[in-house]
Amino acid sequence: MTRQKKITVVTNVILVIIFSLVFSVSFFAETPVPIYGGKDISAIYNGNRNENNVSLMFNVYENTEVVNSIIDILDFYEVKATFFVGGCWADDNGETLTRIVSEGHELANHGYFHKDHKTLDYEANKEEIHLTGAIVEALAGTAMNLFAPPSGSFSSATLEAAFDLGYKVIMWSKDTIDWRDSDKNKIISRATSNLSNGDFILMHPKEHTLECLPEIISRCRAEGFNLVTVSENIGDSAA
Repeated sequence: MTRQKKITVVTNVILVIIFSLVFSVSFFAETPVPIYGGKDISAIYNGNRNENNVSLMFNVYENTEVVNSIIDILDFYEVKATFFVGGCWADDNGETLTRIVSEGHELANHGYFHKDHKTLDYEANKEEIHLTGAIVEALAGTAMNLFAPPSGSFSSATLEAAFDLGYKVIMWSKDTIDWRDSDKNKIISRATSNLSNGDFILMHPKEHTLECLPEIISRCRAEGFNLVTVSENIGDSAA
C-alpha cells in the first residue's frame, strides 16, 4: 500500500470515529431523562386483587350534614370507609374530621381548592396537597398518606409532588358518577355490578347517594366482600 493510500485510510478511520462520537453525543442528549430520577411512581386504581376486600371512598368538598349521615350508616353496618377531604371544606369542619377518625374511618387528601392537578406544575401540586394535609393534621391529629386528585386529573408532576410528600396517588375502579346522576338504580348498579377483589368504589356526599348506601353495602356483603379502608385494601399489593 502506497504512503498516500495509508494516509487516506487513516483519515477515513478518524472521520468515522469523529462522526460516531458526534452522533452518540447528539443521540443521548436528545434521549429523555428517566422521570423522577428513576423513582417507580404510578397511580393506584385498586387494592390487592388476591383478597376479597372492596373499599367505599367518598370525595368530600360539601354537604357536611350528609357526610355525618353517611358516617351514621357506616357505623350502623359496622363498615369502615375512606374520606378524601378537600382542604377548603376541612378547615371549616374540624368536628366532622375528628368524628371520622374517632369512629375508625380513614382520612385522606383531596387537594385544597379542587383544582385540575394535570394543569398544575410541581410546586402548585405540592402546595395543594401539603396545605390540606397540614390543616387536617392540625384539626384532627392525623397525618394522611393517600391523595385522590380532583376529577381524577393528574400528571407526572402530580405523581412526583405526592411522592415527595409521602403520599400514594389513589384513583378508582368503580365510579358511581353520583355527582352528575341522581338515579338510584344507576348508582347502585355502578357501585356493585361485576365487583372484583380490591375494587375502589367512588362516591360523593349527595342525598341520593346516602339513600343508596345501605343497598350498596348489603350487595357487597351478599357477594362475600369485606368493606375496608383504602389503606387496608391496598395492603402489600396494588397490582
